[in-house]
Amino acid sequence: MYGNFMLIKMQVDSGDIGELQVNVVDSNNAPVQGAKVIIRRPRQLGDQQQNQVQEVEQLRTDVSGQTEVVDLDTPPLELSLNESNELKPYANYDVEVDAEGYEVENIENVEILSNELSIQNVKLRKTEGEGVENINISPHTLYYEYPPKIPEDKIKDVGEPGEIVLSRVVVPEYVVVHDGAPSSNAKDYYVTYKDYIKNVASSEIYATWPQATLEANILAIMSFTLNRVYTEWYRNKGYDFTITSSTAYDQKWIFGRNIFESISLVVDNIFDQYLSLPDVRQPILTQYCDGKRVTCPNWLSQWGSCNLGEQGYSTLEIIRNYYGDDMYINTAEQISGIPASWPGYNLDIGASGQKVQQLQEQLATIAAVYTAIPRVAADGIYGERTQEAVKAFQKIFDLPQTGIVDFATWYRISQIYVGITRIAEGIPR
Repeated sequence: MYGNFMLIKMQVDSGDIGELQVNVVDSNNAPVQGAKVIIRRPRQLGDQQQNQVQEVEQLRTDVSGQTEVVDLDTPPLELSLNESNELKPYANYDVEVDAEGYEVENIENVEILSNELSIQNVKLRKTEGEGVENINISPHTLYYEYPPKIPEDKIKDVGEPGEIVLSRVVVPEYVVVHDGAPSSNAKDYYVTYKDYIKNVASSEIYATWPQATLEANILAIMSFTLNRVYTEWYRNKGYDFTITSSTAYDQKWIFGRNIFESISLVVDNIFDQYLSLPDVRQPILTQYCDGKRVTCPNWLSQWGSCNLGEQGYSTLEIIRNYYGDDMYINTAEQISGIPASWPGYNLDIGASGQKVQQLQEQLATIAAVYTAIPRVAADGIYGERTQEAVKAFQKIFDLPQTGIVDFATWYRISQIYVGITRIAEGIPR
């Protein structure tokens, strides 16, 4: 055992680097400026000073509640691409966040992968005593052994009288996650759909994998989730939640965990999609397994999909390799909780009209909270000032800083706008 820990320690010091940024908001989702953020490297068996924790960085959040991006040592990139590897391919760091007037927040075992930006979102609570909240991020599913998925039919029989079933496929604004097995006395969490998908993907696959592999796996995760939503699977069984965090029943979701930028960007670009079969209305319950500890014929193999991606397979080719040649990518008929849908084309310098005015109005509301975003007049004309505001928004919310409002930027602006206006109207969530 001692030797294994020493090997892991040496691998972390291999010379590879990953990145971490910490984003801090309050219970109203407003940025917290000036929060002290301490990043520590947990002690490991074999360290000469086992009673001490190594402090790596001490940072302060800016006006947008963000720290600068810091470089951290990680194991070699190759470990996360090689299924025969038994070593942990990511490094763990602890993060402490302390701001005046708020309770201290400790997040243990934040995962850092080589060549990847890890984003740790932190929500602080107002001080109500000397409370300290501790979040311990459990290990990644590809490294730690969790219960395997209990097989289910990929298409649900929803024709029984009395069942609640949606009439069309809708991307929900929120899902309710039961943090345990269905019958357990576990806590339920309201999580936005996109944040849920990003969390599960960061827990289930490695962000270092090829783009097509990330997209194929995320499509499987989204289709699985939308099947639970569409069929009201758990509510039809008398439960008050959408899905669980149990790998035996659903997918791994970890409260408070970090997400990875590459995964976040994929989700932002395809979050309205799912997997379909001809003449089947419901999203397919696309089950999967790691393909290493557990094999699953006719399900997606996570490690196998990595290998196919490295061989140059496309997203759809990877999907059909596992789920069959008749599987195709579909688009949801509705996205819930947004004030206006994307116009269907990018907004850039020279654009004008109602959609530009809607965009400007939303940016102005967001800029009242995120003051690093320049204020813009809602004149319906996409000029340089609007472009600057869009770039500032993209920087804060980890999107490519193009100044162009594409699909991903439009819906991220909508998500943040809705969150801010709900808080202002006193609507709890």
